[in-house]
Amino acid sequence: MRKIRTCENCYNTVRCLAEELSSAAAADISEFDPKKTELVIVDVVNGFVRQGAMASPLVEDIIPPIVSLMEKCSARGIPVTAFADCHAADCAEFASFPPHCIENTPESEIVDEIKNKGGYLLIKKNSTNGFHEESYRKHLLDSGKDTFIVTGDCTDICVLQFCLSLKTFFTQQNKQCSIVIPIDCAETYDAPSHDADFMNIAAYKIMKDSGITFVSEITGGVL
Repeated sequence: MRKIRTCENCYNTVRCLAEELSSAAAADISEFDPKKTELVIVDVVNGFVRQGAMASPLVEDIIPPIVSLMEKCSARGIPVTAFADCHAADCAEFASFPPHCIENTPESEIVDEIKNKGGYLLIKKNSTNGFHEESYRKHLLDSGKDTFIVTGDCTDICVLQFCLSLKTFFTQQNKQCSIVIPIDCAETYDAPSHDADFMNIAAYKIMKDSGITFVSEITGGVL
């Protein structure tokens, strides 16, 4: 049996990662070329915020900065795509997670604060990874974008899977892409077996090592 190593190195690693996250610099919306950039909002739906088995009050906190970022992008002419978890009642995903965000229920709807802003392409998804939706891949190829500001929840599940798929999609074609995550616009849920702080840091480490950039926030753009 493999010997379990001391956790001391793990503690140090987590501590260093937490310091990196807390000291991340901001970016300005003017740094993003509208011709190349897309804002992506992942799963900011009622079923992950306000009702249902997967709802978490932690996710509520990312709504105002996402709405603000939508305004900045709109002012700069950067398009927005919003994913919405929208499952069939017998979805295979429910073997791993409690039933949630079933299609044609309020849980599967984008939260009102974002919905009322409008101006986004809505992509409904039946799995944790929105990249697998054929409509998104077609949109991606048609758009010609190579820079993505990614926001939403959950950092360690849907956001992580989408970003890694997007990154490796470009790599497979021997093309570069830039993925930027504003820390104030990404969150996960807290549960007895799912510590939000640790899972955010773990997701940060995986994505950082894959060439994904984190900033504290995105400023500017709106007077």
